[in-house]
Amino acid sequence: MPEEESIDIKFRLYDGSDIGPFRYSAASTVDFLKQRVVSDWPKGKTVVPKGINEVKLISSGKILENNKTVGQCKNPFGETAGGVTVMHVVVQPSLAKTKTEKKVDKAPKAVICTCTIL
Repeated sequence: MPEEESIDIKFRLYDGSDIGPFRYSAASTVDFLKQRVVSDWPKGKTVVPKGINEVKLISSGKILENNKTVGQCKNPFGETAGGVTVMHVVVQPSLAKTKTEKKVDKAPKAVICTCTIL
């Protein structure tokens, strides 16, 4: 039985600090990686994801889709120095609060035309 391929991945956070590296199976999904990032998020950070929907993983300049496997997201240019793949972590808080807090301008808008044709 052939040995299953494994990949070392570390996650680079917004402030330059890292989580990992950890060894993952090539069959692991991006969704699984996001769960690991959220559960291992360092204490004391100003930005903290509330769930995996707020986390985006970027590898080789591409945002990774939840249903892709680690093997499908591997760097096409070969292994990096030290054999560790770096994935950048972006936290985007949900927009539910900002949509409900829209400013309502109660002042009527006047139409003013200042065009002059000579």
